[in-house]
Amino acid sequence: MKRLFPLAVICAALTGCNATKEPIYYYGGYNTAVYAFLKADSITVEEQISMLEQTIADATNKNKAVAPGLHAHLGMLYFEAGNSSQGITHFETEKSLFPESVQYIDFLLKSAQGA
Repeated sequence: MKRLFPLAVICAALTGCNATKEPIYYYGGYNTAVYAFLKADSITVEEQISMLEQTIADATNKNKAVAPGLHAHLGMLYFEAGNSSQGITHFETEKSLFPESVQYIDFLLKSAQGA
């Protein structure tokens, strides 16, 4: 019984510390924008772009990292809106922030540019 008490205290301490951990990434309106995109009739592409740009601004103001995929999704929206230079910029930003996405983003970039 004496051995279980220290173990219980350690587990409780670790659990308590874990409960206050903040998320690594800032999502803001990202999930809402993705849902709107998939629903296709909720809000316009321009409104989705605005929502994601605001999410990036909020993350910057809070010194938080933006969520993986946010710049890629924004780039796709810019391509859909006819602004390929902004689309490329956000695809490149996604690749620099998340190097593990390079192959997929390169595929999206080739697809968006009609290659």
